[in-house]
Amino acid sequence: MAQELTLHDDRLFPPDAAVRAIAQRIYAETRNLPIISPHGHVPPVWIADDQSFDNPTRLLLTPDHYINRLLHANGVDLSTLGVPVSRTDMTAEDNRNAWRTFCKHWPVYNGTAMRYWMTDQLVGVFGVTQRPSEETADEIYDTFQGWIDNHRPRALMDQFNISFIATTDDPADDLAHHDKIAADAEFSARHRVAPTFRPDKYLEPARADWNELVDRLSEVSGEDTSTLAGYTAAMEKRRAYFKSKGAISTDHSHADLLSEYLDAATAERLYGKARRGEINAEEATALRRHLMMDQVRMATEDGLTLTLHPAVLRDHDPQTAAEYGSDVGCDIPYALEVTRAMRPMLNAFGNHPNLKLVIFTLDEDTFSREIAPLAGFYRSLYIGVPWWFIDAPESIMRFKQSVTEMAGFSRISGMIDDTRAFCSIPARHDMMRRCDAAHLANLVAVHRLDEDEAIEQAIKLVVDNPKKVFNL
Repeated sequence: MAQELTLHDDRLFPPDAAVRAIAQRIYAETRNLPIISPHGHVPPVWIADDQSFDNPTRLLLTPDHYINRLLHANGVDLSTLGVPVSRTDMTAEDNRNAWRTFCKHWPVYNGTAMRYWMTDQLVGVFGVTQRPSEETADEIYDTFQGWIDNHRPRALMDQFNISFIATTDDPADDLAHHDKIAADAEFSARHRVAPTFRPDKYLEPARADWNELVDRLSEVSGEDTSTLAGYTAAMEKRRAYFKSKGAISTDHSHADLLSEYLDAATAERLYGKARRGEINAEEATALRRHLMMDQVRMATEDGLTLTLHPAVLRDHDPQTAAEYGSDVGCDIPYALEVTRAMRPMLNAFGNHPNLKLVIFTLDEDTFSREIAPLAGFYRSLYIGVPWWFIDAPESIMRFKQSVTEMAGFSRISGMIDDTRAFCSIPARHDMMRRCDAAHLANLVAVHRLDEDEAIEQAIKLVVDNPKKVFNL
């Protein structure tokens, strides 16, 4: 007999009955608030065309590198799961077999954040009550398929109560999908979908395709990018275009946090070398840091919030990257230095009245040691909620305890779900609200906050903080 899969209403709450009761009361005030998702990776075409999710594998497995990476570690080929997402050769039986493989390996997710999100989706979204296994795989798949046939992204925006969601977009994108969404006045009145300017690969002169990218930037902006001044004008023009289409932020991921201006002559010389394909690795890093510093300067002028998430070694396994492409689960974190690296940027712009910087990273140790103290002083700096490897409940609680003791709650960005797995969005935001309630309940229990203050703070973390930090 299949074991039942359940969602306990007190999940993630403190085990002590008295403290749990406080958490229940706090959570009751936030659980039904609309979702604000200012940083994510849902493709805008899904919403623009109200695309069908097709089948359970394409919805829940293929695009979710959190799920796939652990299956890969346990001997499953990524191709079995339909990776990469651009594949079109998966048959109906291939997709069903991929789901059977996932269900067979369900125990490998015990104790992980992935099991938490998936259980929340299975029960809370799809109404599945059987625990995944070889025996239940087909029945669950058929239940999902029936659900998919009757649910599309726009209706789910209502069901999930998503009031705002940001996508991630290339600077050269024409944003036609966003235009199509905005043209639907009835939908847009309930849900705002905004693009995000993601220029980091255009700031990396060491990339083999950098000159091709800069040529494309010239084409879409109408600026001559043969000079650094033309490149700068092209960037400013594209940022303005994104802002005119509703963008609220720019998104950046580089090897480190150091951004520093070169003198004008050196910057122009290195830019010229990069355009000729003559730049070396050390020079490319120096130019990238200069270009990144100028993105911060632009943010002080156009008011777009700037998010930074460094310290990821992308495509750690070159063989996997060559076979399947990027973003398939083999990006790995490394240690990060923040205090010295951020000093030039913060000395120049850290207290600028028109700048909001949000830092989030995979190096958990830096939050209490460096990021929280910095955000506790510099007016423009905010702490991004942990993402990816450390967006598990245990890490979220460590994050809350470590940053609030130094910087309080006012310097936190609000929830950043950082996901392209559409149906996991409500699960992730609900997890954060439960963790907020648990953390605040403990502060009430030890008489560091009154309960009315805790409730007010919980609401601010869900609503006020992201609206302030992302200028909503």
